[in-house]
Parts: sequence; structure tokens; C-alpha cells
Amino acid sequence: MISFLITALKVIILLGFLIFIHEGGHFLVAKLCKVKVNEFAIGFGPTIWKKTKGETKYALRLIPLGGFVSMEGEEERSEKQGSFSKASIPKRIAIVLAGGSVNIIFGLLVYFILVSSSGNFVSQVVEDVEKDYGAEISGIMPNDEIIKINGKRIRNRKDITEEMDKSNGKDVSVTVKRNGEIMEFTVTPTTIENRDTGIYLGTSGDEITTKIVAVYPGSPAEKEGIQVNDVILKVDGKDVESDPYKVVSFIDESKNEKCIFTIKRDDEIMDIEIIPNIVNTYLLGIQFKQADNNFVNNVYYGFWDTIDFSVSIIDNLKMLFTGNVNTNQLMGPIGISGIVAETSGFSDFIYIVALISLSLGVTNLLPFPPLDGGKVVIYIIEAIRRKPINENVEASIQMAGFAILIGLSIYVTYNDILRIF
Repeated sequence: MISFLITALKVIILLGFLIFIHEGGHFLVAKLCKVKVNEFAIGFGPTIWKKTKGETKYALRLIPLGGFVSMEGEEERSEKQGSFSKASIPKRIAIVLAGGSVNIIFGLLVYFILVSSSGNFVSQVVEDVEKDYGAEISGIMPNDEIIKINGKRIRNRKDITEEMDKSNGKDVSVTVKRNGEIMEFTVTPTTIENRDTGIYLGTSGDEITTKIVAVYPGSPAEKEGIQVNDVILKVDGKDVESDPYKVVSFIDESKNEKCIFTIKRDDEIMDIEIIPNIVNTYLLGIQFKQADNNFVNNVYYGFWDTIDFSVSIIDNLKMLFTGNVNTNQLMGPIGISGIVAETSGFSDFIYIVALISLSLGVTNLLPFPPLDGGKVVIYIIEAIRRKPINENVEASIQMAGFAILIGLSIYVTYNDILRIF
């Protein structure tokens, strides 16, 4: 019971705070644009606290799953002084974009602080080269600093991985700094074959498990009927002992075309045969030194890590709309509650807050009504037409979008419940 109450409190604090800064962004920019704010509310449903100051009523409502800023002339056009509908289009766009922008800025800032304070970064300075790999054969040596690959500036290990993936096994040009001198090497990447099933394994609290948390759409695993929440017990008859690393190892070591997965689904044990895809990984064969733990390095690597983090959020959204991510992987408040319940320590909790804040901000700015991004599209159309869209048409567009979002919310909540039970 105590654990449930703590989790509930965490979720309320998390959602309440993110909603507060989101609506606060709308509120502050509206005030700066001289638009009258009638009410600033956190939550929905019955009002449990309110206070009027100046022209604005501030309220706290019972259900902490949302909030709103009610502006004069926002829902229905008004000719009154300070009306939102009378404000210029740039001002209206600024007000609407402010909420999601605050969430994005907050998420990136918190993530940057967490990452940069860890001081656990890998430099681009070579510590060792693997024998008989491309780097050694070409003449790259320990203490060389990798500057560029195929002309692209290398800032962290992720940049190297991306360039090697792009190479498709073909020769790459590697620029290094050695004793202050810039040198260039042509390296033939070493190709390593891996077997991919499209299964993603997760964790439970502090423990690693072989429970499947996601199945990549169109993957061998999905085609053979593997499902989220299946638990892998054996691979080719070998007990994986709840160790996801053993699952990967047994798949790669298998000499058979097919891998036999023994899984547990609810209370049923079954065997499923999967033919993994062969995926090539291209390596230079380099081990890098740990970066010195100092302020300059931490800020530098923390900055680029934060950039990569934000790009990954956008990439995930792109994958969702292109069908490369299954909608079953979406999460609502119940799913978020499950993740929050598994956080241990303040840093883990703050990391989840940053991740959800960034996701909330990016999602809210998507050009789909009634999200803020959808409203911006309507204002841009108004600017192009040089006259407002008919109120009834605009209301119909917003209601249609709202109905779709409600349906999606119900679907996501249903999946969240299935994951729990």
C-alpha cells in the first residue's frame, strides 16, 4: 500500500509539474503579448482551490491529468480589449508554441545537467587497436585522436558508429591527429555478422530480465508470432537464466538457420522457431580512452549527448508515423506510472521527468488538431488566406482531431492495462 501511495505521489508530482510549466509557458507569453488570461488552471474537474489576482483566476482542480489557460477570445472570437483573436498572427503562434517549447527546453536542460554531471564519457583518443582489424592494418596507433571520418567531424563515439554504418563495408577515410600533426588513413572496415530477430528485452526495477518489451514491426520475431510480455526461457534448448546477454550470445552462436525460442506466455510454455536476419556491423577495431573528468569535457560531451538524445526522440516519432514502430509501444498515464514505479533514486526519477517532458513537448507541436501544432497550421492558413477560417469549420476540424486523440488515448490505456495484467 505504501509503495502504491509513493508511486501515485510521484506520478502526480511529475504530471502536475510538467503541466504547470507547459501552461505556464502559454500564460507568460500571453501576458507578454498583452492578451487577457481569464483563468490559469492545473487539472480538470471540480475546483479545489482558486484565487483571483488582477484579471486572472488561478485554480487547482481535482483531476491532475491536464490543465488549461483560458484566454479572452480564444474559444469564440471577441472584439474586446486584449482578445486572443484580435492579436496578430505572429503573437498567436508565439503563445501557442510556448507550452511545448518550455517542455522541450526544460527536458533538454535537465538531461544535459544529468549527463554532463556524470563525467563518464569516452574520448576520441585511441587507447588500443584490435589485432588484424582495419585500423591496425592501415597504421592507426594508440594515442591517435580521431578527427574526421569521410570528412565528417567526429565529436563522440556515436558519430563514429553512424559513419561506419554508412560505409556499408567500403573503405573509409580516417583523419587523425598524432603528436600535433594531421594524418589521413584509408581504412577497410572489418565486417562482423550478427543475427537479428527484432526482439527488444527490458529490465524490471534494478534487475535485468528476458521479458520482451517490444517487437520490431516486420521483424522475424513478429512474423512468427512473438509478442510483447513474452518471457524467453531458452534459446535452442539452452537455459538463458533471465539473462538478456545470454539470449543475444546464444542467437549469434547458433549454427542453425533457425533458432528455437522457448517462451512463457501467461501460464503457457511454447516453442517458436525464428529465422534471424543477418545484420552486418562494420568496425574500425578501436578502443577509446576515457575522457578526462573536467568541466570543459563534461560540458562538451554532455552537449553532444543531449543533441543525440533530442534527435532520437524525433526519430522515434518519425518511425511511428512511417510504421516502423508499433502503436502497441505507446504509453499513457498508466504506462508512465509503471515506469515511474520502477525508478530508484532521485536521478532516475528526474531522468524520466526530462524524457517525458521532451516527448510531451515534441508531440504537442505535431501539426495535428487539436494539438498546439495543429493550431499553428490553422493560423498559417489564415495568414496565407488573409482572412480567418470559418468558425464552424475550425470547430469541426478541432472536434474531429479531438475525437481521434480520445480514441487513441483509450487504445493506449487499454494496452497499458494489458502490460500490467
